Amino acid sequence: MGTKQRKAQRKRQVGLHAKRLSEHDSRTKAAAKAKATIKKKKKDDQVKEAPKAHSSLFFQFNSNLKPPYQLLLDTNFINMSIQMKLDIFKSAMECLLAKCVPCITDCVYGELEKLGTRHRLALRLAKDPRFQRLTCQHKGIYADDCIHSRVEAHRCYIVCTNDKDLKRRIRKVPGVPIMSVARGMFKVERVPEQIDKVPIKSNWGKDK
Repeated sequence: MGTKQRKAQRKRQVGLHAKRLSEHDSRTKAAAKAKATIKKKKKDDQVKEAPKAHSSLFFQFNSNLKPPYQLLLDTNFINMSIQMKLDIFKSAMECLLAKCVPCITDCVYGELEKLGTRHRLALRLAKDPRFQRLTCQHKGIYADDCIHSRVEAHRCYIVCTNDKDLKRRIRKVPGVPIMSVARGMFKVERVPEQIDKVPIKSNWGKDK
């Protein structure tokens, strides 16, 4: 490249820099203001709707949760309780200090049937007449979606599951406690206030 070509290239570069607008130019500010006003108008046009609170909720307190408690069982909860050799009725009563009614949806029952002979004991347990059977009116047999939709519609259940994804989804639904199997016993998350205040061990005779 000769000296003449270099000078011509340099002139072109200087010309490009001269044509470029600076940040403080009034023309760029006007364009930015116009864009901001258009965005504001779009935001104002959008209809804002806050999610309606359930009628049974008083802030985070759920007035529908009263004994006998209705336990909505998941497939892995039944399998875990069998592995830990826990009686669902006895362990639930020890955990909640009240009568409990285990409930099984058609989706959970269908999942247990699909699991085959390996989980035949869980299926036999689900056929217990003491378990309340809940009919499903939707398509498909995915239990997680079924339980989540049922809990959102009716806030009168305690969801019993060990599935992390389902727990994460149900924690977003206010006023719904979660029961799970851990360390050879049942434990409850977001327990109602009236259960939480009951002492598990008796203090009788300690003052004497």
